[in-house]
Amino acid sequence: MMHKSLSFRNIVLENGSEEGKIKAPKPMKTGTTIAGVVYKDGVVLGADTRATSEEVVADKMCAKIHYIAPNIYCCGAGTAADTEKTTDMLSSNLTIFSMNSGRNPRVVMAVNILQDMLFRYRGMIGAHLILGGVDCTGSHLYTVGPYGSMDKVPYLAMGSGKLPAMGILEDRFKGNMDLEEAKALVSDAIHAGIMSDLASGNNIDLCVITKEGVDYIRPHRESIYNYKRQAKYKYKPGTTPVLNKTVNQLELVHETVQMMETAGSS
Repeated sequence: MMHKSLSFRNIVLENGSEEGKIKAPKPMKTGTTIAGVVYKDGVVLGADTRATSEEVVADKMCAKIHYIAPNIYCCGAGTAADTEKTTDMLSSNLTIFSMNSGRNPRVVMAVNILQDMLFRYRGMIGAHLILGGVDCTGSHLYTVGPYGSMDKVPYLAMGSGKLPAMGILEDRFKGNMDLEEAKALVSDAIHAGIMSDLASGNNIDLCVITKEGVDYIRPHRESIYNYKRQAKYKYKPGTTPVLNKTVNQLELVHETVQMMETAGSS
């Protein structure tokens, strides 16, 4: 019933008088390709590095693999500010837990905190997350949606380039892969997303998580399309004419000097 009443409300607002018409917000198109797999000794996460703002490439070296804890990292797709703030808050909460307990958090604990946080805002936080980590119970890979949905999977891809990336993962994934196979699989999955999605691109980052530690490889594969400026954009003085110039002389009216007392004065 709630969904019907909200739909009816939106229709009334959109079909109101000309002065009181309210247009519903349009969904924002975001671009990213992120992926992860569980292999024999841990988890490999991967992401592209392109951040877009409508039709413009806003950042070619955006870091989409976020630190959560020494044994947990997270890939974010969606609204860049939402993913960064959400993962920062999660990392802060888990840091307090580690300081009190003296041990690293479990991956399922991080997932439960994310679930509660995102469900509370009913999808208004545009964060599609892949959480990977290794703890005392083994290697884990989770997906968390913006509405708080969660699933544990052996491999996964998310973002606007997820369809070609999932095609690579489903074709080549197998259990108990070694490290090099897992890194090559994630890298090729991200590359497939880059080649098939206009909003994904530039470099490929990888993050390998094991019991021994974390290897954050940035970049793992650099883009072959490196743009070089064709000219210098430094103009000589006088290139742009000055139409008029006004100089206002400032006059000191009153000055007060106050001596600061120090502990060493006698």
